[in-house]
Amino acid sequence: MGYYEFNIKISDESKDALIEYLSGKGCLGIIEGNGNITAYFQDIIGIDKITDSMQSARHLLGNSGLNDEMSFDHVFIGERDWNESWKKKFKPIDVGENLTILPPWEENSNGRISLIIDPGMAFGTGHHETTKTCLMLIEKLSKEKTEKNRFLDFGTGTGILSIAALKLGFKHAVCVDIDPLAIDAAHRNAELNKLENIEIKEGSISLVDGKFDFIAANLMSEILIQNAHEIASRLNKSGTALLSGIIVGQENDVIAAMENEGLHVLEKFYDGRWVTILLTH
Repeated sequence: MGYYEFNIKISDESKDALIEYLSGKGCLGIIEGNGNITAYFQDIIGIDKITDSMQSARHLLGNSGLNDEMSFDHVFIGERDWNESWKKKFKPIDVGENLTILPPWEENSNGRISLIIDPGMAFGTGHHETTKTCLMLIEKLSKEKTEKNRFLDFGTGTGILSIAALKLGFKHAVCVDIDPLAIDAAHRNAELNKLENIEIKEGSISLVDGKFDFIAANLMSEILIQNAHEIASRLNKSGTALLSGIIVGQENDVIAAMENEGLHVLEKFYDGRWVTILLTH
């Protein structure tokens, strides 16, 4: 088995729509850069089918009113070279005051709190702006909160937010995601970080029981709106919900859905084209 590495030049405006589209076309993982993304596919899909998907993506972007200027090239990576290809692209990242995201082949030499994340084949390695914002807010709020018993990570990806929460003092974390690749990655990363007080579930948030002191959901606005009741009903009365992955201009719809379920906004944070919202009952 081998893999295709696609290097795609695309505007930041259209990047997230392309990532969402490719994730439904068999993309195993994404590395984001400035004005480009690197996407990985198993060779079993077939190079013709993958390039056809790229062309279709360009048309869909244009039809959606987004910038459809996009170019790409690709290389084949043999299975033996797969790990080395990832290693070249993933380096430690400092986030917030005390957190460092690093892959398992790097040593932590700066004395900060290590979040060991094997990029593997799932999304959520800490490179994206919204992930960094979530991590910084979890770190900040963990210092302020007196109740740090239960943490819910809705749409966990690699499990990075739960891993950070546990290392910052939360006693127990529950991760939920519909993507089996994300579930595998979250299990692997929990083991790498030697965490036992973490529960990982494949499926929707409806599978999760109980109330939580903190709920993090870094997801598309549509998913947040659809699950507003599920989020609000699982948040303790004094708890905090952190919602991210929201594109500027969509935050009012998300807020309205949450307010209909009895939550109100504590703070909003803007980072370029992204909005992150903190809410409580």
